[in-house]
Amino acid sequence: MAQTPRYRFAPSPTGYFHVGGARTALYNWILALQTNGVFVLRIEDTDDSRNNPQWTQGILDALAWLGVDGSDSHFEGPFFQSANAMLHVEAAEKLFAQGAAYYCDLTTEDIQKRAKESGKQNERQGYDGYSRDRGLGPGDGRVLRFRVPEGSTIVQDQVRGSVEFDNATIEDFVLLRGNRSPVFLLANVVDDITQGITHVVRAEEHLPNAPKQQMIWRALGHEPPSWAHVPVLVNEQRKKLSKRRDKVAVEQYREEGILAAAMKNYLMTLGWAPTGETEIMPFEKITAEFKLSSVNHSPAFFDIVKMHSFNADYIRAMSLAEFISACEPWLTGEKAKWQAQNYDAKVFAEIAPLVQTRVQLLQDVPSMVDFLFCDLPTIDDAAFTKAFAPEWAGVTLIEIRDGFTTCEFTPDALKAVVEAVGEKHSLKLGKLQAPLRVAVTGRSVGPPLFEPIALLGREATLKRIDAALAKKV
Repeated sequence: MAQTPRYRFAPSPTGYFHVGGARTALYNWILALQTNGVFVLRIEDTDDSRNNPQWTQGILDALAWLGVDGSDSHFEGPFFQSANAMLHVEAAEKLFAQGAAYYCDLTTEDIQKRAKESGKQNERQGYDGYSRDRGLGPGDGRVLRFRVPEGSTIVQDQVRGSVEFDNATIEDFVLLRGNRSPVFLLANVVDDITQGITHVVRAEEHLPNAPKQQMIWRALGHEPPSWAHVPVLVNEQRKKLSKRRDKVAVEQYREEGILAAAMKNYLMTLGWAPTGETEIMPFEKITAEFKLSSVNHSPAFFDIVKMHSFNADYIRAMSLAEFISACEPWLTGEKAKWQAQNYDAKVFAEIAPLVQTRVQLLQDVPSMVDFLFCDLPTIDDAAFTKAFAPEWAGVTLIEIRDGFTTCEFTPDALKAVVEAVGEKHSLKLGKLQAPLRVAVTGRSVGPPLFEPIALLGREATLKRIDAALAKKV
């Protein structure tokens, strides 16, 4: 009977959830779905100095937002690496007992001194195997090192093919620190073995760890998993995305109003391309088409502008009811820019179709409609100065105001008033709208003008025009 494929995603809770980690999680999730396998979420929380429960919850929330959680039978976890601490030490002791590992009392300074004395200070200043045959046992400050065998180690990678490592370039690496705590290499392998992991899909930065981990797997009597190392994400300068330098937090993009479906679709195009002429496609189709063998070897550019474009497409594809519902967090509650009592859901529903076709992020919606829910808009000074700079601006706005006092207050009638004033002064509609838009909305850009004015009503519109004219004077 064939073994059920078991994939794992093992983030460390040391900060906000990285978009690169999100893509890796999606790769593993899709592969689990394709094979009717299992996606194992393991939180590698052994770094007490950096771990924070807040970051753990952030990972869980972000994954759930992307549709990766316990609501699906393919999901297991979360498991916590710290719960396996005793197993890590037991595995280390087993390796020592069988001669695959040995204790060493050299400090970092000792290692560097030996390199200098041997004339190799300008070469790779790694550990030279000094304690291999000293027969040391455990003791305070002594690390446990793995005895790297001679020859080479070949890693069969589903993305990169056969990758050979010369073992002579790999120093006897540490398994247990001087305080008996396990290092990442050991803990990671023991957890994978314990949890029955069959496939490890992760970022290419971990590829140098693969031969070391493969050695540990076999020394513990197990065949290593199937490896796949996918390209990292880079910024515009083609530098690896950094939490300290770049905007990388999934949570931040979610707060800005990136849709989960858009985020999933965009991340899956980074390093892999679906068939067809468009990259915009349902996640179900991506799931059906995705292959590790088709993943590019080169780093993938995380283009925020392109992601925004993806999001705009997804917003436009929503039904009106879906769009209104998605906007609600930005229109009500803590995110709202106005007093709760001033918000009118019916008014927003009227203007929503005009807004939906013009935003890339949901967080941009309030700035397009806020003038509808305040007494007077906050006028952008730069926009005001530019719009009212022409000599005709004030004169024509007065005439438009006069027309608005008597005309039917419908979009078509309002437009007809402005067009008539434009004909009188030989001004095109677009130019003539500029001071009117700033007066009514406070800014120079927004949805089509006459529908919102009709929603605002005659009294409020005239009040705003009067305020703008007074400001001009």
